[in-house]
Amino acid sequence: MHASLMMNGLAAGQVLQSRPARQVTRPSLAEAEIAVRTLIRWAGDNPDREGLIDTPGRICRAYKQWFAGYDEDPAEFLQRTFEEAAGYDELVVLLNIRFVSHCEHHMAPINGRAHIGYLPRDRVVGISKIARVVDAFSKRFQIQERMTAEIANTLEAGLQPLGVAVVVEGAHGCMTSRGIHQSQATMVTSRMLGLFRDQPQTRHEFLSAIGLARASECGNLFP
Repeated sequence: MHASLMMNGLAAGQVLQSRPARQVTRPSLAEAEIAVRTLIRWAGDNPDREGLIDTPGRICRAYKQWFAGYDEDPAEFLQRTFEEAAGYDELVVLLNIRFVSHCEHHMAPINGRAHIGYLPRDRVVGISKIARVVDAFSKRFQIQERMTAEIANTLEAGLQPLGVAVVVEGAHGCMTSRGIHQSQATMVTSRMLGLFRDQPQTRHEFLSAIGLARASECGNLFP
């Protein structure tokens, strides 16, 4: 089972901004590459040797992919919804949305997956858009608790459903590859809104779908 089970402590309905609150002025590509060269030297190697001479450029190109979420507004992915769902009003669950994020404390990778459910009120959204919301938030410096809340709050605001449930599982490189070296540790965070928070049977249905109902019944995941 998971080494750590946690629930996000934000109040129900609290809205988080989908973009970082403070915009920054980005340095030039040349300045970023100089910074990488400095880190290589600080680590004890020569940035001018053959194997490392092109590394600063590679790192900067990788950063553009890893942190592309700063150039996206996840809420925009939910602007197009569909009302022609034949009155469908049962649980919608999307499992195993894989992501790679980076811990803002050590800049180490967070490898994980998200499970998302919602109860439509009168409209549904394409499932790829839900995955895109996860992807956009994960491609920023993150802590898992905040990312979980951001995803749930954005879905609630964009879809206005009867309820939203988000569970995120993550393996943190800052813990698996350094420090305490717990390579098998996985952290689980959750955010339940609307009927998922208020109705235990609705929450249980979602947890059963993602295979965590037993943890819920044991009191390890939700109050």
